[in-house]
Amino acid sequence: MILFMLKKAFWDAWDNMGRLLLINFVMILLLAVPVFIPKVLIGVPVLSVLSLVLSVLVIFIYTGAVSSYIRDLVHYKSPELKDILKHLKENWKNSLIFGIFSLFFYFVCITGFQFYGTLGSVLGLVGLAFLFWVCVIVSISMMFFFPIMNNLDKNPVKILKKCFILFFDNTAAAVMLFIGIIVNAVVSLALAFILPGIAGIMILQESCMKLMLMKYDYLEENPDADRKKIPWNALIREEREKVGTRTLRGTIFPWKD
Repeated sequence: MILFMLKKAFWDAWDNMGRLLLINFVMILLLAVPVFIPKVLIGVPVLSVLSLVLSVLVIFIYTGAVSSYIRDLVHYKSPELKDILKHLKENWKNSLIFGIFSLFFYFVCITGFQFYGTLGSVLGLVGLAFLFWVCVIVSISMMFFFPIMNNLDKNPVKILKKCFILFFDNTAAAVMLFIGIIVNAVVSLALAFILPGIAGIMILQESCMKLMLMKYDYLEENPDADRKKIPWNALIREEREKVGTRTLRGTIFPWKD
């Protein structure tokens, strides 16, 4: 399932590269705001911090709108770019709430790390270790926020709850998704966020969610089934047919096949 998830995400990104480039270009412009504006306002700390916070929240709102557009791509639909505006109207509140929650959570984490780091005792080490794992678990779980919003629920409290349910019920897949996102982020940094960028990361998230929903549909239809033995080959047969059998070499140099 995990290998197919990565394969599907790659080819979905490849087939929609032009759209991804445009989405990532807008994101690059938005990322430039929190990087440069606070420096301009450095003489006014309050305005500098406020501009940084507002810029980050705008990025969350944009990401929430684009995530629904990406969901449609992953489900083999043909959305128009103007649909992003429709998704913006639908998702901006949840995206804003998620952005505020994320800023608050990581502010608490940074403050906590600084506090426990200055204790210089066993209590400090225990506090650092505990806070570290809380940060890791929450960070991995939050990867599912937008996919859940797009596929399962619109209530922000229920979305957050389901984020943790998915993490603890699919820990291995969640960790692999997290690693995949980190790899995407590193590659994106090397390519100045042009590719795969935020769009590529969201494709990976939505691909993972789509496969997880297949699993839960199967368990709902077969309540006595062994949750540890999901017949993935049967479940993703149709998806494999849609992705098809192709190679990167054959795609770039079709005349050599």
